[in-house]
Amino acid sequence: MRIVPIGLIHSPFKNKKEVPIQPFKSNVIGKVYVYKKYTEGLKDIIGFSHLILIYKFHKSRGFKLLVVPFLDNKRRGLFATRYPRRPNQIGITVVKLLKKRKNILIVKGIDVLDRTPLLDIKPYVPESITKSRVRIGWLKGKL
Repeated sequence: MRIVPIGLIHSPFKNKKEVPIQPFKSNVIGKVYVYKKYTEGLKDIIGFSHLILIYKFHKSRGFKLLVVPFLDNKRRGLFATRYPRRPNQIGITVVKLLKKRKNILIVKGIDVLDRTPLLDIKPYVPESITKSRVRIGWLKGKL
């Protein structure tokens, strides 16, 4: 499988310790630079209030199947966490779209390192994501 970045995400976060643990804890403004050859794909995006950014954890190396996540002190299964060291180094976040300038999206709520490779953008459509009777496992009471 070959995945090619479509742009870069810029944020004020230069190292991992500066990045908010979860996107809902961030009000930080970031810029999403979409490479010019993909600009046409941004048509109609301004009609959406929020976007899902799919990106590569470009500073992450290796992984373990049991990890101690940021919001806990117990070892948990990697796939029951949002821990960044993963077999395929893929991350997702939801951001608020503030404005679009040609191939640049100004977003709020960014929680990634500066110069993070952008893999894809999808509109956030709550009706397609929201499920009833959702359980949040070990995170209950921690958020």
